[in-house]
Amino acid sequence: MPSSAVSDLAVNVLDASSLLSAFGALGIAVVLFAETGLLVGFFLPGDSLLFTAGLLCVSGSSDRVHLILWQVLLAAVGGALLGAQVGYLLGRRGGRALLSRYRNRSLHEGVARAEELLGKYGHAKAVVLARFVPVVRTVLNPLAGVLEMPVRTFTLWQIIGGTVWAIGLVLAGYGLGSSVPNVDTYLLPIVAVVVLISLLPIALEVLRQHKHRPGPGSGSGSDPGPHRRDEP
Repeated sequence: MPSSAVSDLAVNVLDASSLLSAFGALGIAVVLFAETGLLVGFFLPGDSLLFTAGLLCVSGSSDRVHLILWQVLLAAVGGALLGAQVGYLLGRRGGRALLSRYRNRSLHEGVARAEELLGKYGHAKAVVLARFVPVVRTVLNPLAGVLEMPVRTFTLWQIIGGTVWAIGLVLAGYGLGSSVPNVDTYLLPIVAVVVLISLLPIALEVLRQHKHRPGPGSGSGSDPGPHRRDEP
């Protein structure tokens, strides 16, 4: 097999451009289904994939691949909504054993953040907000099933959140590609910025937890008595 053919078959699943070049709109549906419905897909690049797909829908944006906007939107919404619903059903049937089976630290941190979202904002807001936080959008769906969130409540709000998230990011990429000439020249920096923005909620949460963590000398058991010198 020629070396060029081998390189064409080598797909980097963490690189949105590589995935889109290899699989097109179908790849979007598969990746979003895996990221939002299967715990093994927590590492997949959902945000950058949607944004990059929007960019590549603009004519002349890339000489490697050109996508059709309506196909991208349909694939994005379909994969995101179907994946979330499957994740919920798996959680409802599998229980916490499904989540405890995975030992990945990032995944379990995502579970903790998802539980915090549910406790702080309630079912509706948590399901919508989770769509915009990597890893959390993977684990909240099965977690909602584990916690026996009502099916109608989950379905309604995951449809709203998933649709806004998927269409919003695709159209944001499309809008940028339409307004910036030769946007493919800046594709890598733009995708890097999107990834950083998507990771911002996680970074802020880590900083918040670190700020509120008690220091080593803040315990209630410290007693200065033995170290105090007696007055003459």
